[in-house]
Amino acid sequence: MIARLGPALAAVAVLSASGTAHAATAQPVPEVMAALGDSISTGFNACGWYVSCTSRSWSAGDNADVRSHYLRLSKLSATLSKHNLNFAAPGATSADLLGQVRKAVAAKADYVTVLVGAQDACRSTEQAMTSVRTYRQRMDAALAELRAGMPRARVFVASIPDLRRLWQVGRKNPIARTFWTIGRVCPSMLADPISTKRADTERRDRVRARVMAYNRAAAQACAAYGPACRTDGGAIFDFPFTLDHVSKWDFFHPNSTGQRVLAEQTFKRGFSWIDPR
Repeated sequence: MIARLGPALAAVAVLSASGTAHAATAQPVPEVMAALGDSISTGFNACGWYVSCTSRSWSAGDNADVRSHYLRLSKLSATLSKHNLNFAAPGATSADLLGQVRKAVAAKADYVTVLVGAQDACRSTEQAMTSVRTYRQRMDAALAELRAGMPRARVFVASIPDLRRLWQVGRKNPIARTFWTIGRVCPSMLADPISTKRADTERRDRVRARVMAYNRAAAQACAAYGPACRTDGGAIFDFPFTLDHVSKWDFFHPNSTGQRVLAEQTFKRGFSWIDPR
């Protein structure tokens, strides 16, 4: 048991060092911000049937109920007004992050949020999941590209939600199970949702462990980027989401309430900001 605790404690240290403490000096509110990642950051299914609702994105959305990073920063300074870009894409994996970063650099985004990895884990089979090594290499490459193109860019990396918790809160709901099965939603975790067989239990545990490893890798990549990068310290992974936080269109993506939670939990763990004027 003590031997197994070592890596966990080390991961906590990495998360804390790279993401939970605010910078000693407040940062000027950015002039351009960009959301990068997958369907979570596009607000997918937060306002309609299988569509992205970028206005309800926790990061760059402008819906008043969500109170995104963009809206919170816009209230601090007008410098960011109407300069909220969203380059995230439904279905994106860590393999797509570099391309999104290049778009952010071209747009001269000086504040970038990253939430990517759920789709690296949500594959047709457990064996098809992205390896942790590959995930880390892709994160490093994307952040290096951002540093090269926008040396003063600030970065916020949000943790991937706990996919097993979604299974735990939805497995007894027949509608959720139906959506997961018919829509083949995250099969690596949500296939055979009512099964308690040892093989299925262990499969879910391994998928969860992979998500935790992605979060550690992302935190390490953020720490390597330097003081201009923050993480949420695992807050999104640890948050006790319920079915009230997910869309009733698929019982997977955050609804408006879930997006508001994402915005609140991440923003308070990010940078301290000041009006640059």
